[in-house]
Amino acid sequence: MDSEIFWNAVRTNDARFDGAFYLGVKTTGIYCRPSCRARTPKRENVAFFESWSDAERSGLRPCLRCKPRDSSMIDPQVQKIIKACELLESEDLYSLDDLADVVDLSPYHLQRSFKEIIGVSPKKYSEVKRMERFKSELREGVDVTAAMYDAGFGSSSRLYEKASENMGMTPAAYKKGGQGITINFSITDCELGRILVARTIKGLCNVAFADDDASLEANLQKEYPNAEIVRDAKVLKGFVDEILEHLSGKSKRLDLPLDIQATAFQMRVWELLRKIPYGETVTYSQLAEKLGDKKKVRAVAQACANNRVAVVIPCHRVIGKDGKMTGYRWGVERKESLLRTEEAAK
Repeated sequence: MDSEIFWNAVRTNDARFDGAFYLGVKTTGIYCRPSCRARTPKRENVAFFESWSDAERSGLRPCLRCKPRDSSMIDPQVQKIIKACELLESEDLYSLDDLADVVDLSPYHLQRSFKEIIGVSPKKYSEVKRMERFKSELREGVDVTAAMYDAGFGSSSRLYEKASENMGMTPAAYKKGGQGITINFSITDCELGRILVARTIKGLCNVAFADDDASLEANLQKEYPNAEIVRDAKVLKGFVDEILEHLSGKSKRLDLPLDIQATAFQMRVWELLRKIPYGETVTYSQLAEKLGDKKKVRAVAQACANNRVAVVIPCHRVIGKDGKMTGYRWGVERKESLLRTEEAAK
């Protein structure tokens, strides 16, 4: 079972998962149920267990706040969706009808419940899992063709279509850790300090703000350690000019091609962000509701934080429920400045 689904349930205190698993926190020696309202631990300190007895056998003690031993029975709908996830993560391929038959739901109810609980459709989840298997085999040295069939891709055209969508580079390039990919970048002054704009041949892969060039370059190198990174202001001039005009309020529209990697959930959030009108804001909870689950506020906030193309995906237009300027990858002051400029230029 994908641990990220469990982790998302922990971050959103999703009581539907109570009894489905338990989380143990290594630093405190305590285990809890997913809905526990205690402070959310750091991801690296968390382990997941199928039962409270497994957690205790590992040396953990029950939380006095949420009393995990007293968890009620597992939500039967969640139990079926977890089973569906496990089947989709296996090496076998399942159609929606096959999956529905195994978990004893109608195809319609499976589709609806799966998307409500997991955040994406069974088909999208299956595609993401297959791509993860494919990438894992490439990293282990398996050749592209063998990895393609092992992961369940019936043809190279289908594989390359999904590779472009999910990886941002071809399979062969990914196998080399990005080696062979050229990223051009440029750094210049803007309304908010120094701005780095970087692109591959497909589109923008990084737009970032900072106070100095060294940190901008270091972060780009860290994100793409095996790519050929070349500073070339001439190649980036068109993109940079458009972004600078947008930052100054002279241009309200910014629709540039992107070459970014994302999970299915992140992509859904980012697509919504790009639809927020210039000069307007929405709250994290409003975005969560648009995604069909108001409990996913924290997950939405995390997707915003993972945005690597500032302004182009306008995560600065998302604010707290109380109207406060909550966290922004490039500093709250820059977020406030961006919104002031947009408000004045409306």
